[in-house]
Amino acid sequence: MKIIVPMAGRGSRLRPHTLTVPKPLIPIAGKPIVHRLVEDIAKVLDEKIDEVAFIIGEDFGEQVEKDLMKIANSLGAKGTIYYQDKPLGTGHAIMCAKESLTGPAVVAYADTLFKADFNLDKEADAVMWVKKVENPSAYGVVKLNQNNEITDLVEKPEEFVSDLAVIGIYYFKDVEVLKNELQNVLDAKLTRGGEYQINDGIEAMRKNGLRFVPGKVDEWMDCGNKNVTVETNGRMLNFLHQDGEKLISDSVKIKDSEITEPCYIGENVELINVKIGPNVSVGNGTKIENSTVKNSLIQTFAEVKNAKLDNAMIGNHAKFNGEFTQISIGDFSVLE
Repeated sequence: MKIIVPMAGRGSRLRPHTLTVPKPLIPIAGKPIVHRLVEDIAKVLDEKIDEVAFIIGEDFGEQVEKDLMKIANSLGAKGTIYYQDKPLGTGHAIMCAKESLTGPAVVAYADTLFKADFNLDKEADAVMWVKKVENPSAYGVVKLNQNNEITDLVEKPEEFVSDLAVIGIYYFKDVEVLKNELQNVLDAKLTRGGEYQINDGIEAMRKNGLRFVPGKVDEWMDCGNKNVTVETNGRMLNFLHQDGEKLISDSVKIKDSEITEPCYIGENVELINVKIGPNVSVGNGTKIENSTVKNSLIQTFAEVKNAKLDNAMIGNHAKFNGEFTQISIGDFSVLE
């Protein structure tokens, strides 16, 4: 089994954080989004992962590539890096990894997280993972027949046709069939808004008689912008806390401070006169002093003083003093 992970560009909706770190490597509850995604897919598949192929931008850098290889190696799988040189859509990104598009595979976009407990129907030609939503007009949705088979895929329907939204994770019994259909899409230069889409390959497969079924997830968590990323961090912390996972490092230095769980607190963090939590993640080496922090995500080696933070996201090596009188703020920074 293979996992194919198109990671696209760094993402503009999560700036300034994605100027230096690609969005899929932003940590959620102490672990990069893409790492959690790949691990959770492996749990659902419940079988050996042979390869994890990542499609990334050419500017991601050597350290990012090393980090991605570690994710694959942690599953006992081969890691492969492919490059998408132009932002030409999901179909184009997948085809950048065409050398790995053989046999059974899961294709998953790296800006989403989920929780699921279902048995994957590996007899189906393909599975599209879906989540029941309240506002289906904002999503691509699937229609089902009475045999629980997907009969149609409708993008942002103006009138109600289904409340099962496609979350961007797919299983293909033989992903080479998708590759062949996407190659036809590229050869025909069939674009939508200037991009090649996976849906055109999927529709061709379905029209050729291949059987698609839904895989329904219990939770679907987006990481598209700051607000939803902070919300997803809190939701993930609650799931991990309920599962009994250890979230607070033994090396944390605590003085006159109070922790309200769930919180993730990394290695060598210092808390001095702090009330922290719930729903806070703090990366390694960060120091927080004389502050109250809740519902927030603070990354590594940051310094926070004299602050009252709620729904905040602070990047690596950032310094924030709530009593500031002098400011040096770069492009895309936000103070609200």
